[in-house]
Amino acid sequence: MSRRRAPLAVLSTIIVTAATLTASTSAHAATATFTPTADTYVDNGSTGTNYGTSGQLGIDNSPVKRTFLKFTVSGVSGVSNAKLRLHTDDVSGSESPNGGTFRAMSNVSWTETAVTWNNQPAIDGATLGSLGSVVRNAWYEVDVTSLVTGNGTYSIGITSSSTDGADYDSRESGSTAPQLVVTDGTTPPPGDPVWVGAGDIADSGSGDTATAALLDNIQGTVWTTGDNVYPDGTASQFSTYYEPTWGRHKARTKPSPGNHDYNTSGATGYYNYFGAQAGPSGLGYYSYDVGNWHIVSLNSNITMSAGSAQEQWLRQDLAASTKPCTAAYWHHPLFTSGANHAPSAATRPLFQALYDNNADLVVFGHNHQYERFAPQNPGGSLDNSRGIRTFVAGMGGAGAYGFGTIRPNSEARNTGTRGVLKFTLHSNSFDWQFVPEAGKTYTDSGTTNCH
Repeated sequence: MSRRRAPLAVLSTIIVTAATLTASTSAHAATATFTPTADTYVDNGSTGTNYGTSGQLGIDNSPVKRTFLKFTVSGVSGVSNAKLRLHTDDVSGSESPNGGTFRAMSNVSWTETAVTWNNQPAIDGATLGSLGSVVRNAWYEVDVTSLVTGNGTYSIGITSSSTDGADYDSRESGSTAPQLVVTDGTTPPPGDPVWVGAGDIADSGSGDTATAALLDNIQGTVWTTGDNVYPDGTASQFSTYYEPTWGRHKARTKPSPGNHDYNTSGATGYYNYFGAQAGPSGLGYYSYDVGNWHIVSLNSNITMSAGSAQEQWLRQDLAASTKPCTAAYWHHPLFTSGANHAPSAATRPLFQALYDNNADLVVFGHNHQYERFAPQNPGGSLDNSRGIRTFVAGMGGAGAYGFGTIRPNSEARNTGTRGVLKFTLHSNSFDWQFVPEAGKTYTDSGTTNCH
């Protein structure tokens, strides 16, 4: 960003009033993210100036700056959690040893184009939280659940006691605009667990925003099939592209890495961002259970040969499982009709281990498209008795790829429609559903029994 830093102020305050939350049509708990309907700041060094169109929101203690944001929540039946998220400006001087004190406000009628130092609303409510030291170009969040309890309009004020104040991005900044993340308090209905995701996700475009919006209204565990962020998997790219979109579902995400994540040496951006959720750092393979399913996340960017550490670990892990159904996922596809990336024979030992242990489902990424295959054995032959059904789910946000020669047993294909692949994991079967981005109509669904 090239915005010039605004002058400092003696006491800084940010006021936030909540954004519009669209009513969810689903019956389960859902998370929705909203940007402000208004934001501005005031400066006691320029008492008559309005900063409503500024790309920056400042808080400081010398001279005093205060910033105001407005959000309106509607269509929720209850709120189980609400977080305010702010992004520090990517300019020198935006960092601060004090990220601000956040307070509720009673005034929700102010407008961003009219507020000045001389007519600013009062910060008169309870303290919601505070931030310590903040660095430039990073996301921070404060729990505001005590304020945002249901439908309505909310204001929040933020002040700083530091003479070296912080600068945050405003709603005019685009993807780094403030966010109010609200989790609907509706009780999820009884039923089998949901397992949903995609690969090839976040970049400078808008595709990741579209698919993250789908996840807002789908409960369950989120998986990724690699290339989580483009082009190089750096810490900055995770912060700038992934965090504002799929990052709001990070707490329920079980990722796997892709080759673009490994464009940063050792995929350190990926491992540092996801932490323990990505499995042992540098290895990147791990397993977990969801309902009656045992699920394995594997790493196709390291050695996968028969007898390798990963292949031996996989066989031991599968042998120890007591679950009746098994799924696995990784980045490079063993089966694909994509024109950009050929099938990866190097992954076959992993698929063989899964086949030998009667696994039921494998999901890949890498080619930026959707493809479904009939159950196959490791050699790619149709096998309706023991074969594993596979999907290529590389439609998470990055630009679409075309198809080349259509491979045997390919049953459904689409490119150009981003989306997520939703599985409902029953006790001895699974349903799949391709959920398209808003405005698109392609879908694909069906059911397969476990072995």
